[in-house]
Amino acid sequence: MKIATVGVHVLDTHVIGITGIPDGSEGQLVETIRFSPAGTAGGTAVVLARLGAEVASYGAVGDDPIAASLLAMLAAEGVSVDGLVRKADQQTSASVIPVRPNGDRPAWHCIGANGAFTLDDLDLASLDGITHLHLGGPEFLGGPAAGELLAHARSIGATTSVDLLAPGDPDLLAWIADALPHTDYLLPNDEQVLGFTGAASLEEGARALVAAGAGCVAVTQGAKGALVVTAHEVVEVPAYAIEVVDTTGCGDAFSAGFLRGLSVGRDLRGAAELGCAAAAQVAQGLGTDHGSYTLASVEEFARSTPAR
Repeated sequence: MKIATVGVHVLDTHVIGITGIPDGSEGQLVETIRFSPAGTAGGTAVVLARLGAEVASYGAVGDDPIAASLLAMLAAEGVSVDGLVRKADQQTSASVIPVRPNGDRPAWHCIGANGAFTLDDLDLASLDGITHLHLGGPEFLGGPAAGELLAHARSIGATTSVDLLAPGDPDLLAWIADALPHTDYLLPNDEQVLGFTGAASLEEGARALVAAGAGCVAVTQGAKGALVVTAHEVVEVPAYAIEVVDTTGCGDAFSAGFLRGLSVGRDLRGAAELGCAAAAQVAQGLGTDHGSYTLASVEEFARSTPAR
């Protein structure tokens, strides 16, 4: 699998042990502060690389210390970062995620350079030879530009997938509608599907997105697992029984596992199971780069771990 992950790249700062914002200028001791590469392109790239894919990332970062850290983390995972352009007038996108004792994880986020990335920043010739293009955050490009990129990927023989960052809203779906007919696999979460479509059920909403042009819709449902819908098939798989530490990045990990599963010949059910197993690795720690796992170890985890 030779995949280009295009779009949103973020440096996450996880803060564990938050009980509240201190008054005035007072401080508070916390359990852990940790950085990790993230984003619907960046986080997915990390997990794909760990699962044995050849990964090159494309997007925009600033010319700042945050970029230096993010690029170093991605490169350390084996992700090619040559396609990430520097925007001197932008800061690198970053989030601070305070995790409360009950698992809630509000976030402060700076869009930064992700909002300045355009197709002019991407040399289409550099995509020659890829087998797959994954676009994370088509809303930043807009539907026509996203559709152009995905259509180009198909024209050179690649399959395509799309993951969205923004919450579900009918206006957002209209904004990216031109991309859907060029999308082989759409990878939203359950709240996005219901918000985009206004459907009464997740299956109904996924079917509406297939009718809008997506070839297959694979929806994450948190602790319930995943639902995969095509024009001819509906598959539901459960999540795995694990001790959850933090769910930040689990959607990106599912996307990576699902796409990697398809690339090694799994059917939709098998790919969704691998996606849920990859997400389980991330949920047991902080960030997509938590722990150490490979395609073989995640497959073994899926075989030996019971479902919820």
